[in-house]
Amino acid sequence: MEVLVRTMTIADYDNVYSLWKSTPGVGMRSLDDSREGIGRFLDRNPKTCFVAEAGDKIIGAILCGHDGRRGYIYHATVFPDYRKRGIGRRLVENVLTALRLEGINKAALVVFNTNAEGNAFWQAVGFETRGDLIYRNISLNEENI
Repeated sequence: MEVLVRTMTIADYDNVYSLWKSTPGVGMRSLDDSREGIGRFLDRNPKTCFVAEAGDKIIGAILCGHDGRRGYIYHATVFPDYRKRGIGRRLVENVLTALRLEGINKAALVVFNTNAEGNAFWQAVGFETRGDLIYRNISLNEENI
């Protein structure tokens, strides 16, 4: 099976959204992960988001953006039937290469404590756990559930 990794476009949204929704451990937000929200994200980050395709089926996806200083990775996932074949690693490598080409020197991500498989993957591809930080956020729109 040949797997093609390519830049994600908004035309991929329906298939990618289905992938995310079917993957335990991917936290989805009603506004941020809507077609409009992902469209805005892709417009800001046209070179750092990728999908993996097998034939005409999207089997993996990863979002990444940056603020000019740090890269931030979101919603990295591969359908369970296609895991353990290096596809997730290829998606991450594409993201890290794209960030380097844009002059970004560090990348970060958030994984739920309860997502054992996700945490094991990120450890395996070289991402370290930071024990010296407390992650904080605030919702700016009560409709973004």
